[in-house]
Amino acid sequence: MDTRQKVEILGQSAQYDLCGECGAASRVRDDIGRWIYPVAMPDGRTVKLLKVLQSNACQKDCLYCPTRRGRDFPRTVFQPDELAQLFDQLYQQRLVQGLFLSSAVSGSADSTMERIIATAEILRFRYAFQGYIHLKIMPGASFAAVERAMELATRVSVNLEAPSQERLTRLAPGKDLHQELLSRMQWVQQIAEQRGLATAGQTTQFVVGPAGESDRELLSTTQRLYQELALARVYYSAFQPVPDTPLENHPPTPPLREHRLYQSDFLFRQYGFTWEELIFDAQGNLPSELDPKTMWAVRHPERFPVEVNRASKEELLRVPGIGPRSAARIVKLRRQGAFRSLQDLRQIGAVAQRAAPFVLLGGRRPPVQLSLWDAAPAG
Repeated sequence: MDTRQKVEILGQSAQYDLCGECGAASRVRDDIGRWIYPVAMPDGRTVKLLKVLQSNACQKDCLYCPTRRGRDFPRTVFQPDELAQLFDQLYQQRLVQGLFLSSAVSGSADSTMERIIATAEILRFRYAFQGYIHLKIMPGASFAAVERAMELATRVSVNLEAPSQERLTRLAPGKDLHQELLSRMQWVQQIAEQRGLATAGQTTQFVVGPAGESDRELLSTTQRLYQELALARVYYSAFQPVPDTPLENHPPTPPLREHRLYQSDFLFRQYGFTWEELIFDAQGNLPSELDPKTMWAVRHPERFPVEVNRASKEELLRVPGIGPRSAARIVKLRRQGAFRSLQDLRQIGAVAQRAAPFVLLGGRRPPVQLSLWDAAPAG
């Protein structure tokens, strides 16, 4: 099997592993370029990552996974030299700027990590690549393997997949949440603090839907991960059934549910919300009709309207349609003159019509043209 055939198979298998806000808009349209993703980096830059598996030959039997043991589909593996050479060629052609490298568990966790680490070592030392590398930590990997991966990587990740052992067992009966996964995340935090490695931090991913977990479970776990393990990001992957797996007939998770989880996650990281403040329905899920921030505002009429010309930055951040940048601009610019109209808010980047029902401008309520119940992305 030649290199292009391998990258087609292993790139396709890697699409289920999230590494950022990956979109298809600017991908190169050929058999390799389809697995090159534009991704937002921690510093705000957007770079193109080759996202690929080292191997898709897996000994695990996760019920939802396309690479699970026993599923009938083409299996292959990249040798470290081969994959490093492919990446260097793409890098020299300016098609990629970084690498996201994961793998199915082929053999033991550490033998899988050896191949991942060897690929990164070749890139760093033979090809002198100094750019972005994201390496996946395998469940059950040794401390030495985790540490070596962090010496080579810009960012690492351990996929929890579910918020509790009970939920994980429904997805991956052979995995231990605490012994194989959370303990490795704790090692990553410890090594990062002691040695300053993997400077872009660590991330994790949840599979949303098939384990029966609620949004409340996911988001309470997410907040704990941010607080206790200083995670850089948590990613949510709406379940999509894969043929020839035990969950092939399970209904797919609606994309809107994933979207609401990301909106809530953003409220944690940028707006100072806690999961206890979010509004959940009787099943513990986020309502679909409004974004989480607007839902909170509707349920707290005692906090509104907020006078834009006097409110603190923290109060402004609670207003739908006002984000961190527009709140900071309001606080800075109102020293030069009062905000009097919705147009004044538009000019500094706020979503003025969404903010209108919740603010005063110079003591007056601005005109509201849109219904409060029009669902829109969180602002």
